[in-house]
Amino acid sequence: MSSSVLRTQARSIAPGMDISEQRIILGDCIAELEKLPAASVDLVFADPPYNLQLQGTLHRPDQSLVDAVDDEWDQFASFEAYDAFTRAWLSAVRRVMKPNAAIWVIGSYHNIFRVGAILQDLGFWILNDVVWRKNNPMPNFRGRRFTNAHETMIWASRSPESKYTFNYEALKAGNEDLQLRSDWLLPICTGGERLKDKEGKKVHPTQKPEALIARVLMSSTKRGDTVLDPFSGSGTTAAVSKRLGRSCIGIERDPEYAAASRARLKGVETLPDEALAEIPAKREAPRVAFSSVVERGLLSPGAILVDSKKKVQALVRADGTIALGPSVGSIHKMGALAQNAEACNGWTYWHMETEQGLSPIDRLREQIRIEMAAIPA
Repeated sequence: MSSSVLRTQARSIAPGMDISEQRIILGDCIAELEKLPAASVDLVFADPPYNLQLQGTLHRPDQSLVDAVDDEWDQFASFEAYDAFTRAWLSAVRRVMKPNAAIWVIGSYHNIFRVGAILQDLGFWILNDVVWRKNNPMPNFRGRRFTNAHETMIWASRSPESKYTFNYEALKAGNEDLQLRSDWLLPICTGGERLKDKEGKKVHPTQKPEALIARVLMSSTKRGDTVLDPFSGSGTTAAVSKRLGRSCIGIERDPEYAAASRARLKGVETLPDEALAEIPAKREAPRVAFSSVVERGLLSPGAILVDSKKKVQALVRADGTIALGPSVGSIHKMGALAQNAEACNGWTYWHMETEQGLSPIDRLREQIRIEMAAIPA
């Protein structure tokens, strides 16, 4: 497929791009970004040149040559030149991001601090820096520094006001019900996942593991979102996006990398809907009044509610309020009163006795939400 055809497609793929047709655009990222519609992408994953300051060739102790990154695309004349390039592509990316979009940028100590400062200069709002810890990093053969065992990713929203996507509940559920931390232990790309040419050599020197991109997308996108990768390389972002039911626009200036990416995408199948079903965020769940719990008979008037330590008792009333001694009010106000606090989430503060023991009344609210979801719209 010619680059002119790809550029024509690029002008029409967002918004509303068909996820079955991932796009790898051949061309310079800044020039091609200018052709995309403004405010058209939901998430950006950027793996820009790191501007590695390598000084001479690197050898192993047995004098074999280390296949380091010394490609022309990673070399810049000065820090000033690299900063100008970074500011240019970030500005172009920011234009095509939706108001509530977010961006992930990965880098090493060579470049990530400069990228972070420019992100802030351009108005992005940094949410986290996430450390990718490699459980199989390349050792430091010279023995003059610590082994470089991690890379850093900056996660930022387009602005401080952006209502970015963060799938907190799903991440927590998949992490043994523990909040996911900002240090991710994942292996580097090896084995069958690594793209090889006909001679068995690596197609791309810095191919990222699919597990890393998958975690990024599962944490900060929804099905059907459009993902942009302005430095597409070996096409990992596009491949993972397709598998997870996301759209992807990849931009790559190297014809060999672009061709390898397109061939790779042909072998990727999107997972079935049931495997991609999302856990709804609690803040997006339908509102349920405590009176609904009483009206449906899930709690009867006269039932006793207690705190988690059974030191406080309240009486459930027929109108959906509760009585705490002489005071009557909502589950939230009475919970705050019981703790002498300004506010309280009554759904998690108040508990009920069940055959299995003490249980928060929030479980009754979840039961009603499940019933509501089962009713056709």
